[in-house]
Formats: sequence, C-alpha cells, structure tokens
Amino acid sequence: MNSPTSGNSKRFQRSAMTLIEVLLVVTILLVIASAVVPRLVNRQEKANADTTRISLKGLEQALKLYAIDHDGRYPSGGQGIAALMECPDANEADLWQGPYLEDLPKDAWRRDFRYVYPASKSTKPFDLSSGGPDGIHGNDDDIVNWDSSEA
Repeated sequence: MNSPTSGNSKRFQRSAMTLIEVLLVVTILLVIASAVVPRLVNRQEKANADTTRISLKGLEQALKLYAIDHDGRYPSGGQGIAALMECPDANEADLWQGPYLEDLPKDAWRRDFRYVYPASKSTKPFDLSSGGPDGIHGNDDDIVNWDSSEA
C-alpha cells in the first residue's frame, strides 16, 4: 500500500517543467522566429519600394498635367514640385489650373522626392528620384523615373 506522502511527492515532481524542457521550447521558438522574421522584413522593404514607385508615377502624372496647362513647360528646377501646389509665378496665373496634387508626396521613408529639370538622366523631360531606404541619392537602392540602362 502506498503511503499518502509518496503520492504527493510524485505529483509535486511532475507539476512543473524542468529547466531542460523550458530551454528546448525556447530553442524551438527561436528557430521558428529566425526563419520567419527575415521574410517579413524583406516583404516590408519590397512594400516600401512599391509604394514609392506608385507615388513617383502619381507625381509624374501631376507634372504632365501642369505641362499641359502651361503650353508644354514643366516647373523649373528652382520652382520644383512645389509649383504643383501653388502658382509659382504671377505672370502665369491665368494658365495655372492647380493645385495638381492634394499634398506633396513623400517616399515611403518620409523623405522628399528629388526633381531635376531639365532631365540629366532620363529620356523624359525631368528626373524624379527617391534616395531609397538609405536616403542617399546615386547608389543602387534609388527609386527613379528612368531605367538604369538609360543613365
């Protein structure tokens, strides 16, 4: 016959996880996380790049509308894309049909786009670019309105 104390000690021994079991569970969770987290980060980077490309295309369209209203002229490099929001010159007030955008767009990293007129790299009349994730213009992660083979 079992004594009452021997049954309690067995129950007490199995009521908690051992240190090895806890370490095993933590290790399994870390292995799973190491496989999933890089994929999520890559998806976020791609989503930011895609969002920036879409904003760039919208900005291109607004610039084209501006040019239609201004007899084919785009905002000068000095006026920049701010000319899409308010009439840059009182002499052109009769031509200006804006604002051409609700707000000046920013890239997915909340930085301004770079506008260059006349274009120096694009076959289009103007260059538009984002510095990409690092914010530095002129390297491989830039998002631009010209094909890299054009430059």
